[in-house]
Amino acid sequence: MEEHGRSFAAPIIFFTVVGFQFFAKYMERNKKRGMETSTEVQLRAEIKQLHKEASSFSQPSTFAQAAKLRRTAVAKEKDLTKIQESRSKELKSSYYSYSKALTFIKVFIYLVLVYWFWRVPIAAVPKQLVEPFGKMLSWKAGPPLNDNLMVGIIPWLIVSTRVSKILIRKVIN
Repeated sequence: MEEHGRSFAAPIIFFTVVGFQFFAKYMERNKKRGMETSTEVQLRAEIKQLHKEASSFSQPSTFAQAAKLRRTAVAKEKDLTKIQESRSKELKSSYYSYSKALTFIKVFIYLVLVYWFWRVPIAAVPKQLVEPFGKMLSWKAGPPLNDNLMVGIIPWLIVSTRVSKILIRKVIN
């Protein structure tokens, strides 16, 4: 117990799981938001300027000029939507590949952790703190020691994942 009392395995595993959750959330936010290119920013500015100029022509004699400016703005808006659609497709494909890579790395790390800490207690927790769930948390971790419950790797990964999802959701949003 003395050896496991000073063990840093539980916090290291927890922060590893938090890191994976953070990267997943970060990738998800970048997928939704996406970065605007300089071309898009320039097109938006031109469209805004054309609409502003078109609205400044209010006389009947300048109707043709205003209509021409509006048609030019509509054409530029179509160009902007084409650019956005192509960039959206690129972002989705890159997000998909990064997401797959992150999932693969996460599964690999979790399997290594399970193999490494199989039947080894990750942490010792007083029985009173986890009274109704003691058997589930101590699964494959060994018997209780000195009125402390030993926590196994699989329950610890499950708890860490749930807590980190909640934590990341609260911190980022």
